[in-house]
Amino acid sequence: MSDPKNLFAALFEPKRIALIGASADPAKTTSRPQRFLRKHGFTGEILPVNPSRSEILGEMAFKDLASIPGEIDHAYILLNGAAAVAALADCGKRGVKVASILAGGFADAGGAGASLQDDLARIVAETGIRLVGPNSIGTVSTQPPMVLTANAAFAIDRLRTGRWAVVSQSGSLIGALLSRADARGIGFSRLISVGNEVDLAVGEVADLMVDDPKTDAILLFMETLRDGDRLARAARRAHAAGKPVIAYKLGRSEIGQELAKSHTGAIAGSDATFDAFCRRHGIARVSMFESLIDVPALLVDRPPARGTRVAVATTTGGGAAMVVDNMAMAGLDIADPPRALVEWLKPLGIAAGEGKLIDLTLAGAKPEIVAGTIERLLADDGNDAVIFVVGSSAQFNPELAVEPLLRFARTAKPFAVSLTPSAEKSLALLTAAGVPAFRHPESCSEAMALCLLRPAPQPLPVLAEPSRASLDALEAGRVNGFDERRAADLFGALGVPMARSLAIPDAKRVVAAVAEIGAPVVLKILSADIAHKTEAGGVALGLMDGPAAAVAAREIERRVKAHSPGAKLDGFLIQKMERGLAEVILGFRRDPLVGPTITVGLGGVLAEIYKDASTRIAPVDEAEAREMIDEVKGLATIRGYRNLPRGDVAALARTIAAFSTLAHKAFADVSEAEINPLLVKGDGEGVVAVDGLVVLHS
Repeated sequence: MSDPKNLFAALFEPKRIALIGASADPAKTTSRPQRFLRKHGFTGEILPVNPSRSEILGEMAFKDLASIPGEIDHAYILLNGAAAVAALADCGKRGVKVASILAGGFADAGGAGASLQDDLARIVAETGIRLVGPNSIGTVSTQPPMVLTANAAFAIDRLRTGRWAVVSQSGSLIGALLSRADARGIGFSRLISVGNEVDLAVGEVADLMVDDPKTDAILLFMETLRDGDRLARAARRAHAAGKPVIAYKLGRSEIGQELAKSHTGAIAGSDATFDAFCRRHGIARVSMFESLIDVPALLVDRPPARGTRVAVATTTGGGAAMVVDNMAMAGLDIADPPRALVEWLKPLGIAAGEGKLIDLTLAGAKPEIVAGTIERLLADDGNDAVIFVVGSSAQFNPELAVEPLLRFARTAKPFAVSLTPSAEKSLALLTAAGVPAFRHPESCSEAMALCLLRPAPQPLPVLAEPSRASLDALEAGRVNGFDERRAADLFGALGVPMARSLAIPDAKRVVAAVAEIGAPVVLKILSADIAHKTEAGGVALGLMDGPAAAVAAREIERRVKAHSPGAKLDGFLIQKMERGLAEVILGFRRDPLVGPTITVGLGGVLAEIYKDASTRIAPVDEAEAREMIDEVKGLATIRGYRNLPRGDVAALARTIAAFSTLAHKAFADVSEAEINPLLVKGDGEGVVAVDGLVVLHS
């Protein structure tokens, strides 16, 4: 089913639902979907399928799918393993529009399960049925009510409606999110567990939500990323529609942890690449699970932020300090108290002009003082947003400092409230009034940072067609293997300045080569089989003449053969010894989750230890490359730190942009490429690459 409207209707607003493997025993999980559908007001037809029963929980049952007359919009398969596969095949033949599979035990359970999952994929391809799962705990709508799930959390008495949708790769976490939101008085429009994503995945489902008139924000709970292109499209469309996409992603996936042959894989990792993906496509990534329900209130229906200055008022200095500390770490500025407010508070016995915080103290926990403070802060041009942090009175005396805040809902300027004690009544009061309220200072700070700093999706860079020289260099590497000489040929053709060098087939020609290059030189072993020459003993630095280089060549050959006896050796590379103000690692990688990425970091042999790097989706232009350079702490020395000499940052940015053009589809064979180190010379003197690595897809 390719039409998005029909797919959406079958998923979230079906009229006829088949429950394959439905149970009449209320104690069994397989009875829950039928019970929850009726409990929460589903008005369509429920069609239980069970060969041993003619009636289940008051509904007429069918012995098999073929016995059901008419069209079936959605089938929930409650069987396991091979029986679930057979049921999906029956659904495909029967013309069912969408099927969901509850059971796990497929690719999540090793080889045998993976084979069963392959069978599911084949059925989807052959029949055109759309599949949710396997390992999907269900699909839920609140408007109109359609609770097609086995998640025990939906035994809740009343399902709240709302305007935020949840797309989750975890089923159980939907229940956790539901319970936390319900305690706050927050409801959802749609919730879906996509499970193993054999067919329908996060990106395509999120894309459906963009056109849903009952959804204003799209919340994602992710463990990995399987359909990056679709999610990128969805995020960009959502931004254009004014619907924030907010993602919480678990830590590094197994794929991201598999370190490749370059250092770059170890430095960037899957978490950094997912951050880069979110930045490129305008997704707000949160670090706390609860932020998924905290953050939307500050993002939905918000015009673009005007600045990063936040005014913070409080009745508890310690609680407010936690909020301020976290905001400063996120890159926000704390606004000074406006003079008019300081003067207004003086006669009330409150000295608020001593620091950044406007601390009303316990004496200021009075409705008229709280309300007057917020009024003046919201009217002040010296800040771009306001936060009020409530102290202990929030728990037992909300009338003092919480109720006065209720009238500040939906202000033109972002306004949020952070509660220091556990104060569920106050939290519910504020939420019901439409005032963004937070139980954790970290979540409050994160939400405000996303509200003020969240970038729009970045324009997708247009890649020029690669030069003939770069394509020829790629082909030479394909045919002969990529040793450092051929890597240098490719990088040079892309526009990367390379150190002057000469390749020789054996040690006999070392003396003549040194004379041609000019001492001092670096001598390196040439082998496509050795990714890291230093570790194999294949490098000698600072050789001052030909005879010294000849001795070094024999030593290198001996060490490399002992370290890598199976490696094919192709001679030596004689390279002009270069120096610079800083060493940079520049890495390209086709990440298995997000596609082409570019990483810039502090280079040399300690690159993996420090992991001081910046990663982006490739390609990047020079402006974005400059942003990356600014994010690497260790490169402060070349950006004009104190009285240190400035490096040629402009040349470095040009080189990063040129190297990132490996993202072009013409270089699809290149899985990884790396320059380490790239030497940055003085301002106006350029950069030069002195070592290179290219890894092709095996």
